[in-house]
Amino acid sequence: MLINDRLKILGKGKYMSVQFGRWNFEGQPPAPDYIEKASAALSPYGPDSNESYSKGGVRILYRAFHTTKESHREKQPHISSSGAVITWDGRLDNCAELIEELRDVLAFDSTDVAIVAAAYERWGADCFAKLIGDWALSIWNAGNRSLILAKDPIGTRHLYYSFDNNQVTWSTILDPLVRLAGKTFALNEEYIAGWFSMFPAVDLTPCVGIHSVLPSSSVLLRPGKHAVSKYWDFDPKNKIRYRTEAEYEEHFRVVFAKAVERTLRSDRPVLAELSGGRDSSSIVCMADTIIAHGAADTPRLDTISYFDDAEPNWNERPYFTKVEEKRGRIGWHVNVAAPDPEQVPALQPPPESPHGRFVPTPGYDGRTSPQFRACMASQGNRVVFSGIGGDEVMGGVPTPVPELENLLAKAQFCVLAHQLKVWALEKRKPWFHLFWDAARGFFPPAFVGVPKHMRPAPWLQSGFVKRHWAALTGYPSRTKLFGPLPSFQENVGTLDALRRQLALTALPFEPPFEKRYPYLDRGLLEFMFAIPREQLVRPSQRRSLMRRALVGIVPDEILNRKTKAFVVRSPMVAISNDWTHFAEMTQNMLSSSLGIVDSERLLATLQKGRRGEEVPTIALMRTIFIEGWLRSLRTSGIVNLKTTREAELAWQASAPG
Repeated sequence: MLINDRLKILGKGKYMSVQFGRWNFEGQPPAPDYIEKASAALSPYGPDSNESYSKGGVRILYRAFHTTKESHREKQPHISSSGAVITWDGRLDNCAELIEELRDVLAFDSTDVAIVAAAYERWGADCFAKLIGDWALSIWNAGNRSLILAKDPIGTRHLYYSFDNNQVTWSTILDPLVRLAGKTFALNEEYIAGWFSMFPAVDLTPCVGIHSVLPSSSVLLRPGKHAVSKYWDFDPKNKIRYRTEAEYEEHFRVVFAKAVERTLRSDRPVLAELSGGRDSSSIVCMADTIIAHGAADTPRLDTISYFDDAEPNWNERPYFTKVEEKRGRIGWHVNVAAPDPEQVPALQPPPESPHGRFVPTPGYDGRTSPQFRACMASQGNRVVFSGIGGDEVMGGVPTPVPELENLLAKAQFCVLAHQLKVWALEKRKPWFHLFWDAARGFFPPAFVGVPKHMRPAPWLQSGFVKRHWAALTGYPSRTKLFGPLPSFQENVGTLDALRRQLALTALPFEPPFEKRYPYLDRGLLEFMFAIPREQLVRPSQRRSLMRRALVGIVPDEILNRKTKAFVVRSPMVAISNDWTHFAEMTQNMLSSSLGIVDSERLLATLQKGRRGEEVPTIALMRTIFIEGWLRSLRTSGIVNLKTTREAELAWQASAPG
């Protein structure tokens, strides 16, 4: 099975209505052919409308993708009572609460954008913290000649911008910002470095000079001014403590049900990815419960599941079948096994994107598989549920480190000694190894180093590694001894990693769909961050609270199953089956000439994988994808690839000794 086809089948992306804007500070309108090309770039992502606003030097485009009944009544860009021009891309989850607060100016059936406009009129930029849901927006104020760009706290939507002394341009997609700029861009080295680890920082794009709006932040742009402000953050002072476990379980069911109910808001059937793991199964089973009680807006929940009976480490069919038996309905099944591995050139980068689109994501350009397209077309789906975040938020990683760090920070040494003994027996490790795992987090990463699994790939060139050590090691940070509990710091750090993943996910356009993430609901996250760590992970029981709370809702076979295996066999088989291609690839690597990859060491690693030896598979796949992506950038001529090698030479010239 092609690894990039796996990405396409899974529909790795998210979708939304799209916007574009250009503001020429001197007041001259953008050229008509420029706007026409920008509109054409947006069209595959927003097929339901083609609207615009134009006045003086400002032109704003909006293309809708309707997923709720209210969205059909929206007209955007929306002009507020004060004349502010608002373009809203999102789903507002607390409409009822905001309408109640603004009942003197809103009707009970107001659209999302009308509610947002009224909130901005009442509270100004302070309204952003009140907007619960997945969203990104722009606000053009002609009165004070300012532009505000903002995104929700999780960062599920894209919004990019570039500016200079003469103009500012913003867009949901990078394509028009890059292709229509009339210049070439320097390639952002740190962006590439981030792709080798836990994804680049959320504000980065492949092109130097083009920025991404940060989650939970707003950007104020005026001629000569560029200010970024955080409007909201999780509060470490929020703590939830109950006397009994039953109370934690009941509260979890309430907030989890609310998170799923919010994402069920759709005027068409919703499609859920059902893998057979606890995350996707819990979403589907909770959604069924909500729909059965008449509390969901969607008419139906469909599922899509993937299987490969030939893969010894990935047999999910028995598990997603259990969920289908419980719901009394069989979903759409996709066999991801390659029909003929010897004829399929696995691990190849996808072909160049059609219509000359700029592809910002190595290995994925936004197109999905024929199977996925057929599934959505046959059922009329426009919204797809994803279980991203479940493993990280629910305690899927059974590490005692955050709990032990809490005990260290609170100087509870007797309790610490007891928990070290308990966890040492569970992990079958000496207690002092666990103690060191907890204590090392309080020291600077430069002093204690980074864990083995987070170290840069051994085939990267030394100069590249030295320049971008932080990005290549996942942006490690030191745990603070004072202030928020270490477990809270760990939660925020994990969420930041998820934000980076979401920020670098390409938007799908064949077909268009909107990705929703129940586990990243703000209310659910606030609850999970506020409860004691020992409610999530216990010796011999990962995901403790989730498993206890969902008994009777999710089949026991799912709640009590062993950890779902990660497939690593297929890429190695692909390397063996198509060895000639990979050997030739290492002979003339663009990433090598740019000072990124040492092709000889990469070839040696590929040979080890071919022999069946253990190799860092994910880093290996990403290296192959990055190589193909860089070659496509060279063909486009939009990005100046020379800057990467020049940066290395300059660094070497300035380095001591």
